[in-house]
Amino acid sequence: MRAVLFDIDGTLLTEMPLIQLFLPQVYDRLSRRFGISKDEARERFLDEIFGRRDTYDWHDWNFFFRLFDLDLQYEELMERYPHKLHVYPDTIPVLEWLRESGYKLGAVTSGPEYQRLKLRLTGLLDYFDAVVTREDVKAIKPEPKIFLYALEKLGVEPGEAVMVGDSLSQDVYGAKNVGMVAVWINRDGDEDYNMVDYEIRTLHELRKVLGGFE
Repeated sequence: MRAVLFDIDGTLLTEMPLIQLFLPQVYDRLSRRFGISKDEARERFLDEIFGRRDTYDWHDWNFFFRLFDLDLQYEELMERYPHKLHVYPDTIPVLEWLRESGYKLGAVTSGPEYQRLKLRLTGLLDYFDAVVTREDVKAIKPEPKIFLYALEKLGVEPGEAVMVGDSLSQDVYGAKNVGMVAVWINRDGDEDYNMVDYEIRTLHELRKVLGGFE
């Protein structure tokens, strides 16, 4: 194996603390605008999000802010509250080990261009030789071309690369479909569906996975 590619959210870091910070502001604004309760505002906003699950727009908070005509920008929220973007404790030690071991590193995300800002604000950007967002290829995971574009930028073939991600439908299925080895990071202990090449609970377990290819 010559390269390891990673999903971002739920794999390297979590944005949940930031989401929990701004969603109450969203519900409050919608409640006042529409003259409805905050619970009703919450339901209306989340219905739009869940109704677009796994679509191109679903991966972009700014799409939903625009949809409801909210004066919010996700980039500004991240820059105002960077401490609400939490890097998992195993992320940096593993990225450092991979770099020292000579692997090429990539990040592949269905999110928009602000994902690069997210990596910069969390101190992760410089670990990667290539970062590919949906904007680069106008496609999202599990579509093949987002993976193939990342592999091309890294200069490796699919069979020379491992994809690590927390989504079975996007990361695992998408990677296997183009001939990569798929590693599912299952931080929450969810049930698998026998489609993964490897399942890990922490990124530290990548050492064992990659050791099997030496």
